[in-house]
Amino acid sequence: MIPASFEYYRPKDMGAVIALLEEHGDDARVMAGGHSLIPMMKLRMADIPHLIDLQDVAGLGGIEVTDDTIRIGAMITQAELIDHAGLAQAAPILREAALQIADPQVRYMGTVGGNVANGDPGNDMPGLMQCLDATFSLIGSEGERDVAARDFYEAAYMTAREDEEVLTAVTFPRPNGGHAYEKQKRKIGDYATAAAAVQITKEGGTCASAAIAMTNLSDTPIFSEAASGALVGTSVDAAAVKSAVAAMLDDIDPAEDNRGPIAFKTHVAGIILTRAIERAWSRA
Repeated sequence: MIPASFEYYRPKDMGAVIALLEEHGDDARVMAGGHSLIPMMKLRMADIPHLIDLQDVAGLGGIEVTDDTIRIGAMITQAELIDHAGLAQAAPILREAALQIADPQVRYMGTVGGNVANGDPGNDMPGLMQCLDATFSLIGSEGERDVAARDFYEAAYMTAREDEEVLTAVTFPRPNGGHAYEKQKRKIGDYATAAAAVQITKEGGTCASAAIAMTNLSDTPIFSEAASGALVGTSVDAAAVKSAVAAMLDDIDPAEDNRGPIAFKTHVAGIILTRAIERAWSRA
């Protein structure tokens, strides 16, 4: 299908972006890589009279890795995540997850900011950023503010971002310990039937900390505090893993769709999380 007619803008700075958002209100939408928004426009699932392309806006790129934190500009592509040697060393779970997103063509254009900002429960980065306890930086007509990834998602395609705000960067503490991103999908390019992001630290053979987040198993990504807590203080043996999986299953709320019925998705979620925990623990 062909999208409805729209006005296209390609501003050079954030001031011009904010001005356009203020002028056109609900009729305007910003676009990063376009892999979520353009298909919805083509299918007439989204009617956007004013489309604002962020490709030429200065200040939305860059990857900064320090001893304590990592900052990723909103317009960094998945391909840039994969190719950044410093990031692969400091936060290898990002590269592991990015390599499982769609296909190379999508990864060359799809951005981190676009993946986390639009609230699609099937996207990979939102759950991963919850696992990493990331913070999203937003800018709007009233200035800048930060929102925790674990507080950002409210429902499918509904987030804490106001209509006249733009997500500019993602920041999170430099992770340590073991990591894993496990994903089950029907074919290359599809959303996950279920995916799990896990970070674990070990002290003397015991789990000192854990973070677990699940993707595409509810209308938002799910950070499972209960599942994370079930591993802490254990040797991550079979009983602990089973307890973590049970806690996660209590937190998710999958819906039946063309990826399978609820019972199947629940079963896959348990298997995927078990694999992710075991692999993260082996790397811790």
